[in-house]
Amino acid sequence: MKDAPHKPRKTWKSRTRAVHSGTRRSQYGEVSEALFLTQGFVYETAEAAEARFVQAGPDEYIYARYGNPTVAMFEERIAALEGAEDAFATASGMAAVNGALVSMLRAGDRVVAARALFGSCLYILEEILPRFGVEVVFVDGTDLGQWRAAVTPGTKAVFFESMSNPTLEVIDIAAVAEIAHAAGATVVVDNVFATPVFSDAIGQGADVVIYSATKHIDGQGRCLGGVILGTREFVRKTVEPYLKHTGGAMSPFNAWVMLKSLEHMDLRCRAQADSAQKVAEAMEGRPGIARVIYPGLASHPQHGLAARQMERPGTVIALEIEGGQAAAFRFLNALQLVTISNNLGDAKSIITHPATTTHQRLSEEARLSLGITRGLVRLSVGLEDADDLIADLAQALEAA
Repeated sequence: MKDAPHKPRKTWKSRTRAVHSGTRRSQYGEVSEALFLTQGFVYETAEAAEARFVQAGPDEYIYARYGNPTVAMFEERIAALEGAEDAFATASGMAAVNGALVSMLRAGDRVVAARALFGSCLYILEEILPRFGVEVVFVDGTDLGQWRAAVTPGTKAVFFESMSNPTLEVIDIAAVAEIAHAAGATVVVDNVFATPVFSDAIGQGADVVIYSATKHIDGQGRCLGGVILGTREFVRKTVEPYLKHTGGAMSPFNAWVMLKSLEHMDLRCRAQADSAQKVAEAMEGRPGIARVIYPGLASHPQHGLAARQMERPGTVIALEIEGGQAAAFRFLNALQLVTISNNLGDAKSIITHPATTTHQRLSEEARLSLGITRGLVRLSVGLEDADDLIADLAQALEAA
């Protein structure tokens, strides 16, 4: 296998990198990326097997848990798109969160994290890491004073979602990174809501960026996947040994699906963000809705920061339905176009009720402290016509 003969990558713009970076072609010269659906690889001789286990060369593979040509293409392509030196593809987004954190931490280390996180991320930080002697301190991610107080010298890492799930708080990556780096801490950012299209987290100071590829990268509700991006040293010397021995690698088939989705991710995300802006503006101030949360609205507390930090304000909206859970359920059940599910970033518009699904494990007090009320719903805007979405939301509001 060999790299495709293209002009130097540094001259490519992001949409071109999303189509061509990392391409490998076999001796058959295929146009579409090849799917190497194999868990193992053969060796010409016993001596060749011994040599590969000692030190695998470029495009030499041992076992799919360690690496695979199709997975390598996805890793190189997403790394080029993100502006990272390297990437490791994982079986799911949560495998990426777990792999990035656990691979770098040990008993006695200190982690400072934003309090507003996805439920499974909170589980890792609140339940798993403390079991093994890692100290975890939570702060209000939008309060830089709390970051300064908590990130003491010797802190190993800080962790936050650049835009929180589901209340869409936007955290100042550059400011938190400056605080963290002054204390010698590694900055780990879950960047899924910001998308690889609209965010430059590494350019703003993040050391490690995590995506659930299940979301916008696939974008069509088909496959699980995740990816950890960072320096080559961190990815290959810290992340890879942990994940290849604990089994969190992405399957070749899923990597092939993600590769094909990267080709049109830019177009999808921009169309979805256009519609999200239109839907948010149409819903703001409408009877039956107490609050619309979307970084593209001037009413959002971090509207200015979002405009500086992201090219576009994303594809997800939060709506506070008046009347609590009963009204929210009536609203969801009356929808005819928008689908009730718990994914996001899909071509289909998807809505969920976080208090009873993604964040149901939390106590009522903890949910309320995060702004997750019984009336809050999270809407991931898809590729449908925005006017059709607005009409569906409006008729469901009347029913609620």
